[in-house]
Amino acid sequence: MSINIKIYKTTTCPYCKMEAEYLQSKGIQFEEIYVDKDPKAAQEMIAESGQMGVPFTVITKDDGSRISFLGFDKQKLESAIKE
Repeated sequence: MSINIKIYKTTTCPYCKMEAEYLQSKGIQFEEIYVDKDPKAAQEMIAESGQMGVPFTVITKDDGSRISFLGFDKQKLESAIKE
């Protein structure tokens, strides 16, 4: 099974950096979207999440199902990746 992970983040967010480093340590590919550099991406994130907090993570599985959550939540991330 393949998954697509997008992390909406800012250049200054320490939790965003922690989440990215965690995924890298597991050898998991992900896309980083910097909402402080891309106003269109920021609007996309707000439309998806209903707020402006980061990191906001969207995981799309190959069956089309999606999991999204706010913050660096290691448990949610682990369970989403394992499923």
